[in-house]
Order: sequence, then C-alpha cells, then structure tokens
Amino acid sequence: MSQKPEILQTQTLARTALFHIEQVGLRFANGVETRFERLRGAPQGAVLIVPLLDDDTVLLIREYCVGTERYELALPKGRIEADEALLEAANRELMEEVSYASRRLQLLNSLSLAPGYSSHFTHVVLARDLYPQQRPGDEPEPLEVVSWKLTELNALIAREDCSEARSIAALFLTREYLAHG
Repeated sequence: MSQKPEILQTQTLARTALFHIEQVGLRFANGVETRFERLRGAPQGAVLIVPLLDDDTVLLIREYCVGTERYELALPKGRIEADEALLEAANRELMEEVSYASRRLQLLNSLSLAPGYSSHFTHVVLARDLYPQQRPGDEPEPLEVVSWKLTELNALIAREDCSEARSIAALFLTREYLAHG
C-alpha cells in the first residue's frame, strides 16, 4: 500500500466563492479504477491562532456560525491570502479579530479536517508576547473576545457553544506543548 494511486483525471463539478468541488479518477496499484469527489482547498490553507496572554490564559472569540446557526466560542482564524506568509496571516487575523498583535509567533502543527474528501489544511499558530493592536477586519459584526484558562479546558469543551474541532485540537496541542515543550 505504499504506492500512491495514479490520478487519471480531475474535473470541476461546482465552484462557489468558498467551495471548489472536483471529481478525481484514480487507478490503484492493484488495477482498480474508481472516482472520488473532493473539496479542493486553497493551496496556502488557513491559520488558526492560539493567542496567549500568559501561559494559562487564551483569548477566544464568540462569533455567529451559519453552519450551526448559533454563536460559537472558538479561536481566531482566517485564510492565508495568496501573497501572504503564514505567520503574517496569523498576526493579521489576530489584529482583526482580537485587537492584539504578537511579537512571538510559532507554528505548532498543521491539521486537516476530513482528508478523505478535503485538501484543506489549517495551520495552528501559537501567539505569545501580545500587545494591543487593532486592524479592521471583514466580520459583519464586532466579535466578542473571551479569555479562558487552559487549566479549565475541560469545562470549555463541555459547553454547548464550543464545538469547533480545530479549536479544541489546537487548545489541547497548546496545553501539551506548554507542559512539555
């Protein structure tokens, strides 16, 4: 199983401002040919920022999420623009969403959400040594910034309004990194 399947063809099935759906024809090493559909992500991906005021206090945002039709508590995040470096994007999103910038940005990990049908990656960035710095963003309403203790992470994930898997994974990665990094 170490030989990757051969891509025979790709065809765009639909494209919107947010989604690009492709059909991909594959031939596996055993000769089996099949088709899959995938969501094609932007090649640069997105950033998800873990802004730390100190080693136990993280800044979260509460924003309306149309997918769940409710306000969710999560980490700040956003796409990386085509001409933007990953850490620059993280600092920009931080300024736009929580009104802070960071002097110490560090890539912790890159996560995929559903690799079976999506090529999208979210890059988890730890932001420390924060200072107040606001930049206008593209949000339709002001975001509420909520501080939370990492020592209270279990209480956070028990909340109904904290269900975003990337944020939860990033918070656990951060807690582990700070404990052992």
